[in-house]
Amino acid sequence: MAQSPRAASISLEGIQKHYPNGTEAVRDLSLEVPAGELVVLIGPSGCGKSTVLRMINRLIEPTAGRITLGDEDVTNVDPVQLRRRIGYVIQNVGLFPHQTVRANVATVPSLLRWPKGQTRARVDELLDLVGLDPAEFGGRYPHELSGGQRQRVGVARALAADPVVLLMDEPFSAVDPIVRARLQEEFLRLQAEVRKTIVLVTHDLDEAVRLGDRIAVLSEGGQLEQYDTPAALLGAPATAFVREFVGADRGIRRLAVTPLDREALEPVPEDAAPDLPTVAVDGSAYDALAVLLTSGRDRLLVTDAGRPVGALSRQRLLDLGRPTS
Repeated sequence: MAQSPRAASISLEGIQKHYPNGTEAVRDLSLEVPAGELVVLIGPSGCGKSTVLRMINRLIEPTAGRITLGDEDVTNVDPVQLRRRIGYVIQNVGLFPHQTVRANVATVPSLLRWPKGQTRARVDELLDLVGLDPAEFGGRYPHELSGGQRQRVGVARALAADPVVLLMDEPFSAVDPIVRARLQEEFLRLQAEVRKTIVLVTHDLDEAVRLGDRIAVLSEGGQLEQYDTPAALLGAPATAFVREFVGADRGIRRLAVTPLDREALEPVPEDAAPDLPTVAVDGSAYDALAVLLTSGRDRLLVTDAGRPVGALSRQRLLDLGRPTS
């Protein structure tokens, strides 16, 4: 994707983080994050994924290596100024409890001395973008919000000054599963609009598969085991570590990120029963399998605007989800 002023690529070149007690949190990691993409860092506890995230905005200084945003080496930038250009969302949000929602979202624009009218317009725009009515929520305090609402405010605050990069550390893990799924759906919608470069840390493989354009699987010491699209990662694990990490049920997960490619569809049978179940062509293979399991049938029709464009059998769907290694 072409780089734009609103999204910068990130390049990690041989970054390391060693501590005085001898701990090697990250031994030697190189990674390229294209501008405008959402990359997920995932791995077992203690693999260094949060450390990597914090080195990008220099909350933790790397021991060695080079980190660039676009063409700029972050080690040559004042760290405070750098962080004002990078949005940061953490697990428990970290809103200022004594400030209203509006004041929280306006934090960075206020530090940058934006005109008050511009700041207010930006806050209203972002609250509306994350699904919170500015008139209803702008004057509330964090303790008056639900966990999901606080998380939305945290995302709005991170986006307030139109950062070129957004860093997210376990952003949805502190809310219940139903709210988490809703937030993930809203976040995908939001990313489709703003197209930021995002690095997101999670321990949840399903979340990584659902949100990521690419997934980086890390093992102990920040060792990069595989960096790939969700479908490729689930379909062809590159190492034994990745194969074990993604689990034996990775074929089912793969279906969730496998589109219903028209070229993979079977012709519509001439004797197709009129009551065959259907699924929209813009759905996923997982959606199609769910329809088949619910209906108890062995075949369904794939439709576009209500018109059948192909058929899929249960066996064909299972073949789509079968890993290649």
